[in-house]
Amino acid sequence: MRGVSRALVVSHPLAPTAQRLAGRVAAQLGTGGWEAVPIEDDDGGDFAAAVALGGDGTFLRAAERVRGRAIPILGVNVGHMGFLQQADVEDLDTALARLMAGDYTVERRATVRAEVTGPNGHKSQGWAVNEATLEKTMTQRMIEVEVLADGHPISTFGCDGVVCATPTGSTGHAFSGGGPIVWPQVDAMLVVPLAAHALFVRPLIVAPSTVVTIEILPTSRSEGEVSFDGRRSLPVPVGGRVDVQHSSEPVQLIRFEPEPFADRLVRKFALPVSGWRKGEAWDRGTGKAGGADPC
Repeated sequence: MRGVSRALVVSHPLAPTAQRLAGRVAAQLGTGGWEAVPIEDDDGGDFAAAVALGGDGTFLRAAERVRGRAIPILGVNVGHMGFLQQADVEDLDTALARLMAGDYTVERRATVRAEVTGPNGHKSQGWAVNEATLEKTMTQRMIEVEVLADGHPISTFGCDGVVCATPTGSTGHAFSGGGPIVWPQVDAMLVVPLAAHALFVRPLIVAPSTVVTIEILPTSRSEGEVSFDGRRSLPVPVGGRVDVQHSSEPVQLIRFEPEPFADRLVRKFALPVSGWRKGEAWDRGTGKAGGADPC
């Protein structure tokens, strides 16, 4: 929130480097006339930003804390992947200076919300930045589910679970389950079955207005649990259902430079952008690489 001269500092509690950086952040913000407030002292008030020192898990922890307050998050990567983080440790001083100067943009990313309804009608809610995942609770059994879109049945199958992911979460659990990577600017939701015991079950990309319902059928031999970003969970008994849809409240990320998502994808995953045929001349006339055809 611009116009407020204080920042919430969220650091990885088990990472010594992050703990040391928290002191450095407090010192630099203090020099600039700002107040640095540790997450333990959060009073629920307004902050110009939250500074997340750690990996993506720390970013998600910050997102949980500022939910409902429209506070943007500056992520500083002290972890391994840091896909959501904006700055690296060596850029920290510059990042904080630009934060205090208001020299940044805010990128809004979609989140999802889910409502669990038990067989007795009891309801509970949750939300996620990356994904809401319905999973089995018995490792030796599958859950039997029916998947519906806006109340219309799509498929019934046994599986280990079903991931409902945002485009931001498409590089996480959904990707591990065989789902596509979706650019964050795409307004959509992914539905990715996990280890489905069926021949023709494939990931789906649905419209942002779609309500995806996953029902645990009475024939299921395992109950379920819906996990939100792998951090919070709600039980889903046999006969219960989960309704997942876009949330009206996005998560806000502080950005300094407009890095194309393709560049971030290649950099974070260390993807090779050249194949084994790099360097061969391409013959536009034949549509083949130059040299002898190995076939």
